[in-house]
Parts: sequence; structure tokens; C-alpha cells
Amino acid sequence: MNFHFKCTLCGDELDPRTTRYVCPKHGDAGILDTMLDYTEIAARTSPQKIAESRDFSMWRYADLMPISDASKFAPPLQVGWTPLYRARRIGAQLGLSNLYLKDDGRNPTASLKDRASAFVVAKARELGVDIITAASTGNAGAALAGLAASVQMPTVIFVPETAPPAKIAQLLIFGARVMLVRGNYDQAFDLCLAASKEFGWYCRNTAYNPFTVEGKKTVAFEIAEQLTDERRPATVTGHRSPVWYAPDCIFVSVGDGNIISGLWKGLRDLAALGWIDRMPRLMGVQAAGSAACYNAWKAGTEKITPVRATTLADSISADLPRDGVRAVRAVRETGGAYIVVSDDEILAAIRDLARAEAVFAEPAGAAAYAGLKKAVEQSLVKSDETIVCLITGNGLKDIKSAMQVAGEGIRIEPTLEAVRKAIG
Repeated sequence: MNFHFKCTLCGDELDPRTTRYVCPKHGDAGILDTMLDYTEIAARTSPQKIAESRDFSMWRYADLMPISDASKFAPPLQVGWTPLYRARRIGAQLGLSNLYLKDDGRNPTASLKDRASAFVVAKARELGVDIITAASTGNAGAALAGLAASVQMPTVIFVPETAPPAKIAQLLIFGARVMLVRGNYDQAFDLCLAASKEFGWYCRNTAYNPFTVEGKKTVAFEIAEQLTDERRPATVTGHRSPVWYAPDCIFVSVGDGNIISGLWKGLRDLAALGWIDRMPRLMGVQAAGSAACYNAWKAGTEKITPVRATTLADSISADLPRDGVRAVRAVRETGGAYIVVSDDEILAAIRDLARAEAVFAEPAGAAAYAGLKKAVEQSLVKSDETIVCLITGNGLKDIKSAMQVAGEGIRIEPTLEAVRKAIG
């Protein structure tokens, strides 16, 4: 596929054959957008052609992605095509008639980050690199370790030593070389960049590598295609509409800003192709203790001022969101909003999602639902709008947080009498 890069700060266009990561004018802050040839894409594929595909993974959209041959380079694990559930019970509780949950905790390593890592691993194979590295609070690293293990590619992962044990266990079991950094995510990120430059490793770091967004954008494609199946049944002739169904708004948690940037990129791709007839409002949800993007949006600026992040939602804990500029633009240019939620609200959302809809979310994933609840209270959404809440990671990633709201089991003697007393 023909594509080029464009700097998000100065607009310079760059050749991917000579530029690998960021705009040389702006250094690490010069995040790059991947600009696709939509005429070429439209000549190759269509919603109807994709509907006929039997590849139920993110690679069903390979013709919309900047890779030469997905069949040759894509890792073998099934990433994507995660379920989209109609959330009738919590929808009724909130007074919303068309609420959906997109559960990306069902990916191979249990988070949406598998999408980015799958694509970066595919690009690494296409580029012929030997070792991939990444900094992570846990999920991105686990995703990279797992996807790279599936093609026997060595990885070096930098994570804060305070990362949840379940996430560190994933890194280690997949065979990654794990660097437990005595510091926070931002320090791990900077150290990873320095190491990749020193040792020549291919760097997957969020936003720094322009292809992370290209993997994450596939969740937007799935939402639109799956909603088409849900909301617009096949016509009497058996042919689906040439236009996919876009929701009115999508709620998603925001840390580094790369996931919401990926959603925005995917939706812009679909709009440019004429495959959706409207742009959903993107609603970014941040933890109150890690709200740099919210602060910039509220102030009406794109200047991202670092904070000292403190939140139990480790996956969205970032002092300086590395994709903050695009994350603010994604909300502002779609007419959305940023919402902040407390750790207590996040914990309550974990419990409510599990008990009402049987979707077990880690804190970062549940934050999106906590934000939706607050948006309803603030009349930011209408009762009849089609709303998607994106659950980005599985609750088994952070059992400690879930146990804070799960309650206690009942300890009994091994007798029926004990059971009678317990249930009485």
C-alpha cells in the first residue's frame, strides 16, 4: 500500500523509507500520522467484500492498513473481532435505550493493546528487525511479549516495578527480558527510548512508533461493522448497505492518549472512504489523579502540562501523555468531551459492569463506564443515542483492585447444616 507520514505538529510530509519514528524537526514530540491512499483502498475493498471475509480478526481490514502482505507478516494469534454486547440492564439503569459494550479484554493477552502489538510485530517482520522493545505499565508490554512470542521474536520490556503482578507474570511467561524500573511509567518510557537508540532495537513505544495507532484503529472498524449487523439487518435482496453504522458517541479511557487517537484515526479513515455517514463524538475518560489531557481540553489548549499521576488504574496512569496532542484533538474535533472520575468511581464501575452484564474489566477499562455514568448525570448524552463503551482490558489483570469491591466469601464447615445457616 502507498502511504506517507505527516507530522502532527508542523504538517511536514515524510517518507517512511527514511523516517521510522518521529518528525526530525520536533524530536520525540513530533508524533506522525500515517496518511493512506484512499483511492487505492477503495479500488481494492469495500464493506461488502469485508462482510464476505471469513477472517474474524483485525486482519479482515488488512486492505485499510499500511502493510505490504498481512498474510505473510501478521502473527498467528487471533487479535480483534471482540464481542460487542447490547447492554440492556445497565442501559435501563442509566435511562439509555441503545448502549453497547465493546469488550476488548477478550483479546489474546486480555487487552486492546494486542491490536497495536500485532501490527507492530507484523511491521517488524516486514522491516526485517531482530529485537523489539517497549515501555509499558503492563498491558502493552504483555501484548508485545505475547505476540512476539508467537513468531519467536525476542523482546525487551521496561515496566515500573510497581506494575500489577498479573501483568508482570504475563511478560515473564512469554519469555520477554523484563526490566523492572525503580520509577514510574514515564521514566520507563524514556529509558526504553534511550536503550532502543543505544542498542538498535525496534521500538514499539506508544505514539513514538506511528504504527501503534494503525493497529488500535481496527477497533473503530469493528464497532462500525458490528453495529451495522446489529442495527441494520440485511435487506430483502441479501446485500448489506454500502455504509456502516457509526454510533453517536464512544466512551473510552485515556492515559497516554494512543487508544483514543487510534479510534479517531479509524473513524477518519472510514469517513474519508464514505463508509460511515457521521463522525461519533469521542468521550475521553481520565482518572482524576492522571488528567493531563482533560486539563488541556478544559483550558482550550493543545499544550499538555505534565501532572504527577496517582491512580489505581495503572494502565491510564501517565504524568505526560505521549500522544496527548492527538488525544485532545480527537475529542475537540468530534465535538466530544473529557470527563474525570475518581478511583472510587472506577472501583464501583468494575463491580457494576460485572454484576449487571458479566463483563469483568480492569480499572482502566471500567473507567470508561464510570465516565458514562457521570456523562448521564451531566446530561452530556441523550437517552435515545447509540452509545458504545469501550472496555480496554480484563479484570484478571488486576485482582487486587477487583477484590476491593467484590465482597467476601462465606467460610463454613463442610456440612449441609452450615450451608443452611449461611444462606438463611
